[in-house]
Amino acid sequence: MMAETLRTYCRNGVGHIVLTRAAEYNTITPALRDELAAAIDAADRDETVHVILLRAEGPAFCAGYGLDWSTSGQAREQSASTSGERRAWDSVGDVAMIGRFVDTYMKLWYARKPTIAAVQGWCIGGGTDMVLCADIIIAGDSATFGYPPSRVWGTPTTAMWVYRMGLEKAKRYLLTGDEIPAATAVDIGLILQTFHDDELEKSATAFAERMARVPINQLVMLKLLCNQTVENMGMASSRTLGMLFDGIARHTQEGDNFVSRAQKVGFRQAVRERDDPFGDYGSRPRKREDDPQPR
Repeated sequence: MMAETLRTYCRNGVGHIVLTRAAEYNTITPALRDELAAAIDAADRDETVHVILLRAEGPAFCAGYGLDWSTSGQAREQSASTSGERRAWDSVGDVAMIGRFVDTYMKLWYARKPTIAAVQGWCIGGGTDMVLCADIIIAGDSATFGYPPSRVWGTPTTAMWVYRMGLEKAKRYLLTGDEIPAATAVDIGLILQTFHDDELEKSATAFAERMARVPINQLVMLKLLCNQTVENMGMASSRTLGMLFDGIARHTQEGDNFVSRAQKVGFRQAVRERDDPFGDYGSRPRKREDDPQPR
């Protein structure tokens, strides 16, 4: 079946997965989740693919979850609870729901073959839950990373921050939700390197093709050898806690207030009000009126 949110192809040993919802800044939807999972699995099975390269079309790699459907879901939950139709929050069901998204992102980590992500523009909120699972991240000069939902309504579900850049740097950015420009992301070890924006696709492809010259069996063993060190540090239990805390954070009083505000004034305005005190992300001066509001 033709995918609606991405396209795939293989060239010179590299399996390209390209997010194609450019007009929506590649925000995460259930359809993107399912199609990305299928695409990673297919590339991992394909013996002509040695390396998987994830990239995106448009001005943003991924501006997080689509708040229109995700806040609406919690608003329906609130309404049902008020009318006595169901409990306010089913924590087990919530973990199962968010776990379906996390399982997809973790395919980048657990794929036998190396995974590389090439990032431009926004990569924030849920976008970081996804991209930090890739083995290697490179970015354009204008890329911006960050987890603004740490200010209200979320925690990182894949819990990769400490493993990628260390304890204090992870705390510094998660405890403020501050944005991380690409150059800073390199300095703190969140990503590998940057390229000029107009050279990102070419440079990322060349890097992936260089890696693809190595036999698959070598790539598989070397990736597993590196990843096992992180697994031994308790990554699986951290991820479980991240998924549970994300649900709790979305159902605190502040989280419910955020959802109610989003239903009243629209999620873009609610996000702007969240970030206004910090003066970053969508609350900083924008070059274009249609710049996205990050999750």
